[in-house]
Amino acid sequence: MKKVKLQIDHTYDFEILGLVSPVKDYKMAWLVNRELDLDLMKTDDLEIEFVSDPLMKISQYFLSLPHGYVQLLKNKAVNSTHQVAYLIPELKYMDYFLLVQDGTFQININTFVSKLAKVPFIQNVMKLDVTKLKSKENLLTY
Repeated sequence: MKKVKLQIDHTYDFEILGLVSPVKDYKMAWLVNRELDLDLMKTDDLEIEFVSDPLMKISQYFLSLPHGYVQLLKNKAVNSTHQVAYLIPELKYMDYFLLVQDGTFQININTFVSKLAKVPFIQNVMKLDVTKLKSKENLLTY
């Protein structure tokens, strides 16, 4: 009997910023809200279960927009066996990721970068190319 494989091409229709900062996730959400005039709210932790690894819970803050969203994800997490795990393992030096999807194109990601770079608690802000990430599937939260 012939086997048929289902291949899915995901669409990554969001822009992503990598943030380096030693602050706790609730303070990072507060800083982002204050600087960018947003209203990110704490939502249930994002749970990712891998075939070979135990369950990983990622802290997330979310803002729903009329035609998109803004989401703050913590990169570093502790999995169910109390080991350190990363949402994007190839970017271990990044502490947070800010995902921005705006179907109306009213949000300018470069403005976000310049405003967040001025915050004293944020050491580095980088605009990332999601297509070049090996673990980009981990960012799909739908």
